[in-house]
Amino acid sequence: MCAIAAGGQAASPAALSASQRRHLEDERFGIVTAIRGLPLGVREELQNLFGGSLDIAEPGAPFQVTGVVSDARLPRRRLVLAGCSIDHCLVYYERAGTAHSWQAALFHWTPAATTLETGGTAPRGLKSIDDVKIAVLSGAITQSAGW
Repeated sequence: MCAIAAGGQAASPAALSASQRRHLEDERFGIVTAIRGLPLGVREELQNLFGGSLDIAEPGAPFQVTGVVSDARLPRRRLVLAGCSIDHCLVYYERAGTAHSWQAALFHWTPAATTLETGGTAPRGLKSIDDVKIAVLSGAITQSAGW
């Protein structure tokens, strides 16, 4: 597993082990429709990934789509899809910038601790949490420098 490093910087997510892949294949994810619907530990780890601020808009809400800041009050990210199982959460979101991108993150969470297992740049246009899970399992998520 890949833990979040101190100082708000994320350690590079690792590839999933064979046992993690088998476990994930069998996971059933319930849909989460809002940031507040994610477990507190997952929100805290997203905040760490984002450099100390939970800078993400709700699905369908306005956000800074391009690298040109049109309204500094708008977040630079927007949640597209999220889902949680008994011990994992998948989060798929858009990230603003000159190269608008889509990101996915897989968290292992318990009430005691949350860790980032893997994540990075994801394909555009994933329509369901199962699509996100398939992308993670297939290797379609590539590690990226920015979250």
